[in-house]
Amino acid sequence: MKSLTATDVPQKGTEKKRSSVWKRALQQRYLYLMSLPFVIWVIVFAYVPVWGWITAFQNYKPKNSFLDQKWVGLDNFVELFGDERFYLVLRNTLAMSSMGLIVGFTIPVIFALLLNEMKGQFFKRSIQTISYLPHFVSWVVVAGLVSKMLSTDGGAINQLLMSLHLIEEPIQFMAKGSWFWGIVTLSDLWKELGWNSIIFLAAMAGIDPELYEASTVDGAGRFRKMWHITLPGIRTTFMVLFILSIGHLVSIGFEKQMLLGNPLVTDYSEVLDLYALKYGIQMSRYSYGTAIGIFNSVVSILLVLIANGIYKRVTKESII
Repeated sequence: MKSLTATDVPQKGTEKKRSSVWKRALQQRYLYLMSLPFVIWVIVFAYVPVWGWITAFQNYKPKNSFLDQKWVGLDNFVELFGDERFYLVLRNTLAMSSMGLIVGFTIPVIFALLLNEMKGQFFKRSIQTISYLPHFVSWVVVAGLVSKMLSTDGGAINQLLMSLHLIEEPIQFMAKGSWFWGIVTLSDLWKELGWNSIIFLAAMAGIDPELYEASTVDGAGRFRKMWHITLPGIRTTFMVLFILSIGHLVSIGFEKQMLLGNPLVTDYSEVLDLYALKYGIQMSRYSYGTAIGIFNSVVSILLVLIANGIYKRVTKESII
């Protein structure tokens, strides 16, 4: 009778593990088939375009083939970091994204907590539906509404302040650069408040009701339940969304800033994406625009890794 050697057992264990993996994959084949279109979409639109980063190291001209492009090394990055305008738009980007991150997370969580405590289902659903309807409104329409409400010519805000005798003449809100960040933040909050609260409400719905029943027996009130049960119950969801949002601190788009901005507040409204559009694509400086995009992507990845590392050190948990 042949005896087992020391190398036979690991080999059999590895073969058994491989067979179980393929067996599980076969059992879940329909789930893999359902996810296949999304995987293909991510590869085509997220990974394939990465080859275009090469143009940041060239003086790219669309009329020439890829092999005929002039290589310039890091010249585009040297020009980018040597431009004073770049640091101005970086300041605007970080300021507006940080304000949006703080306000856009704390207030939706509070709003979700208040909705979760409502007993009347009809009123609760009505408020929730009304609150997330602005999410489906285009920023073009929202910018028009905000500009009209803040207008000096019959704007609702100025009319209200004057009727309360808080001001004597209309304020030119849209002409004050120092107010622009706050206007963008509040506009975005109004538009996305209900939508951002949905995922927190879903997380609250998954909390075990027995925890609330046990806390009631112990004499805990509503605020105690929210603080000791509801908030810890959605902590993981909150941190995952928060860390992912940190990765977008330098990539906040340009729609809000372009639609709400005007020449009087350019020094406060221009962000990195708008800077790339103006000084890159519109001026046919495709390599320079690509360099800005690489800077955004690299910084975003670093921010996510740093935020996840801090979260892992504090809580011993990780989302990556």
